[in-house]
Amino acid sequence: MERKIQSLASLGTKNFTVYLDEVSLRNGRISKRICIDHPQAAAIVPFVSDNEIIMVRQYRYALGRETLEIPAGKIDEGESPEECIKRELVEETGFEAKFIKWLYTYAPSVGYSNELIHLYLGRDLKKLEKKIDENEISSLEILTLEDVLGMIRNQKIIDSKTVIALAFIRSLI
Repeated sequence: MERKIQSLASLGTKNFTVYLDEVSLRNGRISKRICIDHPQAAAIVPFVSDNEIIMVRQYRYALGRETLEIPAGKIDEGESPEECIKRELVEETGFEAKFIKWLYTYAPSVGYSNELIHLYLGRDLKKLEKKIDENEISSLEILTLEDVLGMIRNQKIIDSKTVIALAFIRSLI
């Protein structure tokens, strides 16, 4: 087990804090670790039919390009994962899901972050009279599961939450 000795530096943002910590290793040596204290997030595979899902296209600054993903977002303080994904689905797609089922919770970056992402399946969608967040979402795309799985195999979709959620969906079908 590694034991934190002290934080040498930190950078705080609205959504997370990055720490550079000095740690004592199992063998007694001293080393440094970066740790990102990140809120949890939730994501959903929203089915508009038995074989079609809504995907969102958005620009990801760190990658320097747009990505195609399932709707998702960070959990706000005091909010449950299910409340979060209901809110995010409306904000990002303009739809609400009458049926939501939890699929899996995973840690996307165990080497340096404490973030957890909760994955859901959504069915019985209803279009609301609400505009999507155009500052975040470039476009919505309705695609068949076969098309999405093909895009994953061809590395056109590389987002981990999307890949993992679709693997779960495929195992359930």
